[in-house]
Amino acid sequence: MPVITNIEDLRVLAKKRVPRMFYDYADSGSWTESTYRGNEADFQGIKFRQRVAVNMENRTTQTTMVGQVAKMPVAIAPVGLTGMQHADGEILAAKAAEKFGIPFTLSTMSICSIEDIAANTTAPFWFQLYMMRDRDAMVRMIQRAKAARCSALVLTLDLQVIGQRHKDLKNGLTAPPRPTLANIINLMTKPRWCLGMLGTRRHTFGNLVGHVKEVSDMKSLSSWTNEQFDPRVSWPDVKWVKEQWGGKLILKGIQDVEDAKLAVESGADAIVVSNHGGRQLDGAETSIRALPAIVAAVGDKIEVHMDGGVRSGQDVLRAWALGAKGVWIGRAMAYGLGAMGEAGVTKALQIIHKELDVSMAFCGHTNIQNVDKQILLPGTYPVA
Repeated sequence: MPVITNIEDLRVLAKKRVPRMFYDYADSGSWTESTYRGNEADFQGIKFRQRVAVNMENRTTQTTMVGQVAKMPVAIAPVGLTGMQHADGEILAAKAAEKFGIPFTLSTMSICSIEDIAANTTAPFWFQLYMMRDRDAMVRMIQRAKAARCSALVLTLDLQVIGQRHKDLKNGLTAPPRPTLANIINLMTKPRWCLGMLGTRRHTFGNLVGHVKEVSDMKSLSSWTNEQFDPRVSWPDVKWVKEQWGGKLILKGIQDVEDAKLAVESGADAIVVSNHGGRQLDGAETSIRALPAIVAAVGDKIEVHMDGGVRSGQDVLRAWALGAKGVWIGRAMAYGLGAMGEAGVTKALQIIHKELDVSMAFCGHTNIQNVDKQILLPGTYPVA
C-alpha cells in the first residue's frame, strides 16, 4: 500500500482500482473541460499571509452549516453513481462523514437509496433533489426524505438541461456496466472492485427504480430520466419545493449575483456557489472567482457555501476567508472511496482537516470563526 499524504495520492490509487467508465464519470467535465480545470487552478493563485510568534495552541475548526454542527466547514457534496466508485459507496461515505462529524449529502442519482442511508447511519443527512416534470414523484421523494429524518433538502438548479461530457459518451456509461468487449477487458483489471460488487445487491439507482412510475430497470430508467429533467424550472417552482418540504432548503448551482438575490427571495436557507464541478456550462466562471461578489451581495441575508475544485484543506481555508460558510467536496470524496472504500473517505477528510488546521495556524489564527480575508495576500484573490 502506498503512503497516502494528499488527495492526489487518493486520485491516483482510485484510477487504478475503479473501472474506467466510473472513474471518468467522476473525474471529468463538459466539452473542453476548461471550467473543470479552472475550478482547481484558480485556487492556486490565492496566497496566504504567514504570521509568526502567535500562540497556536487549542485550535478549533468547528462551525455550523444550516444549523448543523460540523467539525470543519466541509460537507460531502451529492455525487451521482457514488455506489459505482465502490460497492455500497454512498453508505460507506455517509458512515465516514458521520464518524468524522460533517454533513453528508445523498444524490437523487445515487446507487444506495434514501432508506439505505437512514438504516446504516444515525446522524441526520441531507438529500439532493432535481426538478422533474413528474411532480408527484418529487412529492413522494420529499416524503421519503422526511421519513428518513433528513435535516436539509438540497435543490440542484443547474441541471435543467444536461451538459455533454465526452468521456461518458465514449465509455458508454451505464450502471451496471454494459457487457461490451472493451468494458469486460477493463473490468478484468479491477478484481477488487468486481469482488465488492459481487457482494452487494445494490447495482442500480436505488432512489428511482421501483419508486417512480414506469421505472423497473436500467432501460426504463434511462428513458424516464431523459424525459423528466424539467427545462421549464422557474423561481415559483423553487417556492413550491420549499412549501412541500417545510424544512431547511439549500439551493445548489448559483453562479450569478442576480440569481443569488432571487434565491434569497425564494425563502432558501443557504445557497451553494457552484458550476456543477465544470460538468455543465463549459467556459463558465470558476466557483472561487464567483464567490466574493455573491457573498458581498447576499452574505448578510443567507448562508453562502461553495463547491468546485476543492482538493485540499488550504482550498477550504481560502474559500472560508472569502466568505463561504461551507465548502462542499465531491471528487475528493470519490477519489478516497474508489481508492480504499470507507477508510479512503476518512483519509480524505483527515487530510483536508489537517491541512486546514495547520494552515490556519500558520496564518496566525486558532479559531476559524475569527478568520477572514485578512489572512490572504492582497492582489492575489478575486474581489467583489
